[in-house]
Amino acid sequence: MGEMIVALSGTPEGARLAMVLALISAMAHAVFGALQKWRFDPWLTRGAIDVFYSTFALPVALIFFPLPDLRMALFLVGVFVIHFAYKYILAMAYERAAYTVVYPVVRGTGPLVTVLGAWAVFGEAFTLSQWAGVLVLSSGIFGLAIFNLSRTSVDRDVLWGALLLAALTGVIVAVYTVYDAWGIRSVENPFMFLVWFFVVDGLAFPFIAWRRWQRMTDRPSPVPLLMRGFLAAVIAYVSFGGVMLALRLDKVGEAAILRETSTIFAALIGWLFLKETVGPVRMGLMALIALGAVIVEFGG
Repeated sequence: MGEMIVALSGTPEGARLAMVLALISAMAHAVFGALQKWRFDPWLTRGAIDVFYSTFALPVALIFFPLPDLRMALFLVGVFVIHFAYKYILAMAYERAAYTVVYPVVRGTGPLVTVLGAWAVFGEAFTLSQWAGVLVLSSGIFGLAIFNLSRTSVDRDVLWGALLLAALTGVIVAVYTVYDAWGIRSVENPFMFLVWFFVVDGLAFPFIAWRRWQRMTDRPSPVPLLMRGFLAAVIAYVSFGGVMLALRLDKVGEAAILRETSTIFAALIGWLFLKETVGPVRMGLMALIALGAVIVEFGG
């Protein structure tokens, strides 16, 4: 399987597979984000997710793959640090503002920085039409955030803090996207990197969540929380695994842009499950996001 991914990398068939994987990842990531924010404290949910996320991957890593060599181990240390920062700051943002406000800001900040990072690290260059697509997509995403922001009743000081945290999270998304692409491209078997990635990425937050749960006066029942964590962990494998394989198969910038269509799926989740109104403005902005992704994909 790993040989097939390597063989397809840089080919037209690989580019098509990367497009499919990035779109599946986008849908899965929107569901994943909603599960982290919805109902439970986001810190507890993230800890519950990472318990299963890391534990399920560990036996697979030990049985089917060798231990990482020094070079890969150093990559995994970087994975742990960058992804821990991402999860920690995102949880802080989710504490302060609604999912439909935070999520678009995170996803809207990422594409611009990711494309620049891919150019600096991998020498990837976007055409003028692709840059136009990036601007169209980012405008739609930020427009969605502004529209959702106008309908929120959170205290303004708290809200500005949430927005700054969300924007910072978006920058970290770009950093980990480029870093993860570098990592998965540097090893012979991409699935080995993926499995050890899942093991390492989930190590810290279960302990943070446990300490937080112990300090709570009104503790939520652990059973539904763990059930939420189990479901989200399975979805996380699809979300993060799909986009990382796409990063191996095709251009980093294009895969990252396609994944940002997750904001469309996030808006649909808000409408279907959080009882939020979509309306013509949101529909227009979602169409703008989709249009931007199409321009980027076919403008190369």
